[in-house]
Formats: sequence, structure tokens, C-alpha cells
Amino acid sequence: MTFKCKYKTPKGFSDMWMNSDGEVLTGLWFEGSRDQSKHTLDCKERDLPVFREMRRWLDIYFSGRKPDFTPSYRIGDLTPFRRAVVDAMRAIPFGETTTYGDIAAAVAKKRGIAKMSARAVGGAVGWNPICIIIPCHRVIGADGRLTGYGGGLANKSALLRHERKMLKYKEGELR
Repeated sequence: MTFKCKYKTPKGFSDMWMNSDGEVLTGLWFEGSRDQSKHTLDCKERDLPVFREMRRWLDIYFSGRKPDFTPSYRIGDLTPFRRAVVDAMRAIPFGETTTYGDIAAAVAKKRGIAKMSARAVGGAVGWNPICIIIPCHRVIGADGRLTGYGGGLANKSALLRHERKMLKYKEGELR
């Protein structure tokens, strides 16, 4: 059975929804985004322990601090290729970005092949069912443009600004 819970985000972000199988997080997305179509919407709202943990993580994140824990989650339909792309996304440092091409090169190298399609990586990045925790918002186009975010480009831009501001504040650079 699948459950859902809504999270009210701060100003500048769309609100968020999350899914759970009753034990772990199985989806996190921005309300009204095209990502919404990947998730179970027609299910019961329930206040589960994993949703409380996820809300605490989001509260910390949106308050300007980097959470020091990760809520339990499970990703369904995880092929070896998707796992490689998810692992590459999880390795992107907080507040930084990488390109689809950089991930393609890293995955190709790990697999011992000469080349991998950045477009295929884009499909796997776009497939990601758990935004922010798996930081697909940190993947950008080769020319530095913000492209291809299922949560909406306004949210992608806001997430990147938020993380960079958090880093600058931590480093004492923000005035």
C-alpha cells in the first residue's frame, strides 16, 4: 500500500509531496510539477514515522543547514545503469553542480567503455523519484544552463541558490 504526505515549503519553492510504502520513503517531488506523474497520488494521507523524519530533514535543509542524516528510502525499478547515475548524483558535492556529460564520462569510465550518451544519462536523471535527497537538481547542461528538471526550472534554480547561500554563510562569506 502507498501513502502520501504534503510538506509546506518556504516562500520561493513549490510545496512538496512524498510517498511511502509504510516503511521507507519511495517518492519526493514538487507539487504540480511534471514529476508528479511518476508518483502515486490516489492514496491515503497518513502521518508515518518516515514522513516525520523526512519533514525534519526538509525543515533543517530549508532553514539553511545541511542535514546530517538521510531518511530511509527505497528506489524501485533501479537498473544497473540507473544505479550508476544515482550514485554519481549522490556524489555531487553540496552546493555544486556537474553536467550530464560529466556523469556520462564517469559512468563510462566505471564500466570500462569509451563513451556513454549524455542523453541517456539525462533520461536516468529525469527518472529520479526522490528529488533533493538524490540531488538531480545539481545536474546542469554542458553550457551551464539549467535544463531538464522535472520539479520545474524555478525550483531547480531556487534549490541551487539556496545551497550556495548556505555554503557561503557557513564559510563566513555572506554579509
